[in-house]
Amino acid sequence: MTFRTVDSRGGALRVVQVGAGGMGRAWLRALADSADVELVGIVDLDLDAARAGAEHHGDASLPVSTDLGALIADLAADAVVDVTVPVAHHPVTTQSLFAGLPVLGEKPVALDVAEGLSLAAAAEVTGELFMVSQSRRYDDHLVALKQQVAELGEVGVVTTEFFKAPHFGGFREQMDDVLLLDMAVHPFDSVRWLLDADPLSVWCESFSPSWSWYRGDAAANAVFEFEGGVRYAYSGSWCSPGAETSWNGSWRVGGSAGTALWDGDEAPVLALADETGASSSPRLSRLATVGDGIEGSLAAFVGALRTGAVPHGEVHENVMSLAMVEAAIESTRSGQRVVIDDLLERALATAIEREARDDVRARLESWTSVRAALQAVPTSAADPTTPAATTAGATS
Repeated sequence: MTFRTVDSRGGALRVVQVGAGGMGRAWLRALADSADVELVGIVDLDLDAARAGAEHHGDASLPVSTDLGALIADLAADAVVDVTVPVAHHPVTTQSLFAGLPVLGEKPVALDVAEGLSLAAAAEVTGELFMVSQSRRYDDHLVALKQQVAELGEVGVVTTEFFKAPHFGGFREQMDDVLLLDMAVHPFDSVRWLLDADPLSVWCESFSPSWSWYRGDAAANAVFEFEGGVRYAYSGSWCSPGAETSWNGSWRVGGSAGTALWDGDEAPVLALADETGASSSPRLSRLATVGDGIEGSLAAFVGALRTGAVPHGEVHENVMSLAMVEAAIESTRSGQRVVIDDLLERALATAIEREARDDVRARLESWTSVRAALQAVPTSAADPTTPAATTAGATS
């Protein structure tokens, strides 16, 4: 997969943001703080929200609209930042790509895996970059943990414990599968990157304790089998007050040569076993600089468009993270182990059936294997754990 780059001599990347709600405002701050981009317009179904977003960004004169197509037709934009709700990700991204604009979108990639596959095919047809902002990857401590994993020999098991008790109010408290859908995609995506591997199957059970203030299941236990035989165990709850974990969760990676631990907030520690089997004193790993959260995602997106290096979250690479979520939900509802490739093939059939564009449908029909199509994208040349990319990540 290659994509069109943007001429770096053109100065700051001119972007239109779609969505000006709560998360939209966080992105508006990130855009305002970046010297690499210039916000040239805001789109929102609520025009008052778009106007308020312009004021929040610091320029009340910014063009605003409820119509993405009309606004981008009037502006010489270079890219779109999509901060809409998940149900809008597919139409907004498809419209932008076929208008000749690359897209940086909030997670999840789409409402379901079938839509994600459609967007991967649309990116292929248009030759435009679609990158999903998996902001948790832009954390120096996670990079350090990945560096430590490389010293563990053969990795056998990874665990994440996530226990918080937020009272969000609003739509989250009314969602089905709220923990798996809205939060688990972050550690699911992170473990794929830590292992440089993809999942093969999952068994999951989700539930809610009697005191939960969520309508849907707010707790879950899942065990994934990964390529190479590694097991990943996730245990989480969004209604667990007291002794709460980090928002990143608490991590343990066990291998033949030792163990790496990360509390989700501070630098991870590495304890290697000597020849007698005794553990060495834990030590910290050196840290790389990859940016922080959505600011790191934004810098990586701009860097990719300037250099052509495939970034974290490129749509083909990202779909499998949503597949983990969807497979876990399917497992908890069926009470059965779910094979990921079976889910992917069903999603492809659904995507082909739904597809409204003949060119995208033809591309989907050309895929002989979904996993092969998704894994065909080369590893990012800007992987922050490599020395050359660390420098690039710090300056992009």
